[in-house]
Amino acid sequence: MIIAVDFDGTCVFHKYPRIGSDVPDAVPILRELVQVKHQLILLTMRGRNSWNPETGGDVLQEAVAWFENHRIPLFGVNSSPGQESWTSSSKVYAHRYVDDSAFGCPVRHFAEGRAVDWLVLRGIFVSEKVLPH
Repeated sequence: MIIAVDFDGTCVFHKYPRIGSDVPDAVPILRELVQVKHQLILLTMRGRNSWNPETGGDVLQEAVAWFENHRIPLFGVNSSPGQESWTSSSKVYAHRYVDDSAFGCPVRHFAEGRAVDWLVLRGIFVSEKVLPH
């Protein structure tokens, strides 16, 4: 399964253009998804050639580096590899989309702000047989 995952408010708390702290349970559940052979696409509003004034770094590359630093491999970044061979649509193709702004995605209010509730989402993944148990 291909799963498109937002970044700010989903993997890390909203601190754009900085990288916020990790949303609880995001890292282990993202790793679990990859371990059972799902492919992750980072689907974020962070664009190339947008700079973090504090670090001087590219805000999209900093998000990609977050996945690399957490040893979570990505299948794609803001695109689905090979999609251009069968459609000219700019919408990223995925079977599921995880985004704190998506209607129906479980969110929770933490001290750092509103973000995806990964434990509730994991329960949904199990009930839909995306994860084994």
